[in-house]
Amino acid sequence: MAARTRDDAPVSAGVVDVPLRTRLALYRCCVELRLFEQRAYRMFMEGLVKGTSHLSIGQEAIAAGFGVAMRPDDYTFATYRGHAHTLARGVPMTPVLAELLGRENGLMKGKGGSMHLTSVEHGVMGSYAIIGAHLPIANGAAWSAQYRGTDQVAVCFFGDGTTNIGAFHEALNFAVIWRLPIVFVCENNLYMEYTPIHHVTAVEHPAADRAGAYGLDPLIVDGNDPDAMYAAASLTLARARAGEGPSLIEAKTYRHGGHSRADPGKYRPDDEVQNWLARDPLPMYRDRLLDIGATAAELDGIDTEVEALVNRAAEEARAGAEPGADLVMTDVWADGGSAWRN
Repeated sequence: MAARTRDDAPVSAGVVDVPLRTRLALYRCCVELRLFEQRAYRMFMEGLVKGTSHLSIGQEAIAAGFGVAMRPDDYTFATYRGHAHTLARGVPMTPVLAELLGRENGLMKGKGGSMHLTSVEHGVMGSYAIIGAHLPIANGAAWSAQYRGTDQVAVCFFGDGTTNIGAFHEALNFAVIWRLPIVFVCENNLYMEYTPIHHVTAVEHPAADRAGAYGLDPLIVDGNDPDAMYAAASLTLARARAGEGPSLIEAKTYRHGGHSRADPGKYRPDDEVQNWLARDPLPMYRDRLLDIGATAAELDGIDTEVEALVNRAAEEARAGAEPGADLVMTDVWADGGSAWRN
């Protein structure tokens, strides 16, 4: 993995020594994330998804790279664009999709929706709708691991717009001072909602160009390359486990659609969109795997298996019951109810 600060082109992985078995796992994860969100989009258009949703179609390599590299007991903190990061940690599809539908068999019993996915069992410590709010919380999880003497690592994902929020700078400073076992990952898809990040940011690379202010290396990675992301994840996770402190990664990527499902994304230049669509991580990675020894039958088999999983998840999510009124006061207080307060 290379690092640079002044060339706007994402860094290529080059030749990365990743075993074929690991690469097949990366491919499978990317396919799961893509097909899941495509189905979620179709269900949204059918009027089944409650509220809005923020998809990461085109950005799958980031979640997959870390999802494959992380240990089961590591911690993930995500933004409202958190479906992919949740699934990449092994959370089953059905409860995630049911949560989007607001059903009782959803991950949060239908009460959290798309922007608040959480599964402590899988190390997914929440998706956060407030920009930058989760960075200090992720520091807290990392400090807990440090205090308890485990070698767990917290990984905190956020968008490029977060780099202009005070919590970003406060969290980086604190993490470095305390040498916390945490990896900050900026998913730079070039737009903070509808505004190009370079229109409102004084530096060219919103995360990497600020790393030096906190004594961190300016790491820029091709966020559309699963191998590059896996290599970056493996390196920074190992550093954190070894007590070498935090890392900050800027992963250059691009969402295929608008900011949310209510956004057609027409503010983006057509040539920019087409250039990034040509760098779609899934067909690129499939071609690479075929070049290094995977067979078309293997990859087709993965595609077929994942499609069946998504179909089953959609059926099970649709079949879920609407949440009853008895759930309103649960998950509010520590004991699960409000009786003790009355």
